[in-house]
Amino acid sequence: MKELIKRVVEESIKLRKWLWEESQTIIKISQEVLKTLQEGRKILLFGNGGSAADAQHIAAEMVGKFKCERNPFPALALTTNTSILTSISNDYSFEEVFARQVTAVGESGDLCIGITTSGNSENVIRGILKAKELGMKTIALTGRDGGKIKEVADISLIVPSFDTARIQEVHITVGHIICEIVEENLK
Repeated sequence: MKELIKRVVEESIKLRKWLWEESQTIIKISQEVLKTLQEGRKILLFGNGGSAADAQHIAAEMVGKFKCERNPFPALALTTNTSILTSISNDYSFEEVFARQVTAVGESGDLCIGITTSGNSENVIRGILKAKELGMKTIALTGRDGGKIKEVADISLIVPSFDTARIQEVHITVGHIICEIVEENLK
């Protein structure tokens, strides 16, 4: 058990060091988030499984608060309404669950953040493609080699790991950093 713990912690530390080296991408993403909010636009987030939880977590930090009292920021996780998710999956396909919602609530000038550890989740890719079609800026938080999504998103943060848990840990760290940058700049 001790060796497993050591291995997990060492991999996590390695990826956190990489994250510092990737600070320019985090700054670019944060600038897009700030610009979107300053223009009175909204942020849409989505992903599957743990990435869905990350989308909800980041949206909650934006709408509620992260560290300080402030007005809420308009952010919406497209992963929370089970009736919408199941009806679109049943009536169309699971691949359309995010694209259809982006069509319903997204507008030109909004920002779309798709989260997929593999970079190949078809429903996340289609959501990003629909957002681009509607004139939205797009960001992908992904892992491994970036997958297909790196080819379609405007900005991609690609965590260089094949371990889903480690990728997700970095994604939520990035989400927290973005929330802190936004709060510092839009108090």
